[in-house]
Amino acid sequence: MDTQQRAVPGAQAIARAARLLRLVTAAGDGGASLQELARDADLTRSTAHRLLSALRAEGLVDRDEETARWMPGPELFLMGTVAAARYDVTALARDIVRSLAVKTEESAFLSVRRADETVCLLREEGSFPIRSFVLSEGVRFPLGVASAGLAILSFLPDHDVDAYLERHPDLSRRWGRTHARTPLRRRLMDTKERGYAINPGLIVEGSWGLGAAVFDRTGRPEWALSLTGVEFRFGPDRSAQLGRTLLSHAHELSARIANARR
Repeated sequence: MDTQQRAVPGAQAIARAARLLRLVTAAGDGGASLQELARDADLTRSTAHRLLSALRAEGLVDRDEETARWMPGPELFLMGTVAAARYDVTALARDIVRSLAVKTEESAFLSVRRADETVCLLREEGSFPIRSFVLSEGVRFPLGVASAGLAILSFLPDHDVDAYLERHPDLSRRWGRTHARTPLRRRLMDTKERGYAINPGLIVEGSWGLGAAVFDRTGRPEWALSLTGVEFRFGPDRSAQLGRTLLSHAHELSARIANARR
């Protein structure tokens, strides 16, 4: 627990409940079991059940009576509808994501940064019949893991990158040795020099991804566009072509966001 959490009464319980909410929403339509949620939140089953029950009483989560799996509740929809007016950029991005999928024939995505994670907001299928299903709406990854999060982390200030790596020393344990500090920093440097990130099947073997950061008016990377597909579609020559297309769409979306929020 950090100093701020110790100083604010109830902060630990709120942080644990928020973690469970994120895990429930990330589980998608199928929901998540109590055992899965307790494990991923690093809580005992009894603590996770107590917090989930409290969230259920407020309508923030729900529990399927047949499967006993936990799902997002109706209050989250109502809250999200209100918050969308300020934070949602999907209306601005939808045609750009669709254009990216059409031009590349690969699956295209928009993800947003939320604290130390990225959350997929939009998915548009490409016309190529063989697809990767690593990413879909609501799926979360830590920064620096999938191509979208790698692109965003690469363009954060150095002190923010250092602080992030200090907060997450377990990336290599959870995601493999390629996510240890040294190889991850090397990929961050390569991404910054290249302009876009490449994920060469580091999450699921044979599933490649490219990601480009999208910036807010202050120049901070708060979103990312990305492409995923099967490995043989991402050879060196075609990856460079895809990267240029991805960057042009990311620049267009950055400009559109800046102009819309003046």
